[in-house]
Amino acid sequence: MSLGNCPRCGKLFAKGFKNMCPNCIKDIELEYEKCLKFLREEKTATIQEVSDATEVSIKQITKFIKEGRISVADNPNMMYPCEICGVLIYENNMCDSCRNHLTKAFTNKAREGSHSQGTQESQSNPKKGGAYGAVDKFRNS
Repeated sequence: MSLGNCPRCGKLFAKGFKNMCPNCIKDIELEYEKCLKFLREEKTATIQEVSDATEVSIKQITKFIKEGRISVADNPNMMYPCEICGVLIYENNMCDSCRNHLTKAFTNKAREGSHSQGTQESQSNPKKGGAYGAVDKFRNS
């Protein structure tokens, strides 16, 4: 049996199936039930309205959505914030705009790294490079 501190409340507990103490698990289940009850009555509610009415944090409601416990198909206005810019989205962790920006930045950095260091590295170590080399170059800059 291993012991750990609950990431939510900080109390010491015996780790088991969940990585949280039994009291916090119970609290989260009660928060979930509050959200479900409210959404049954107000199917068009936004995440902010659910949070205000139930006093459950937007972060926790977002976790319920990402876990599939709250369906955006059944509740069309249940969008949550993009982790980068905060614009409201229905799925994933970031909006299309942020994902495209990140992809372009990564691609440009990989190209930049292969053009400026590729010749030097290939002469000094011919085995270095390839897909892993591009990732390593991105990490090191």
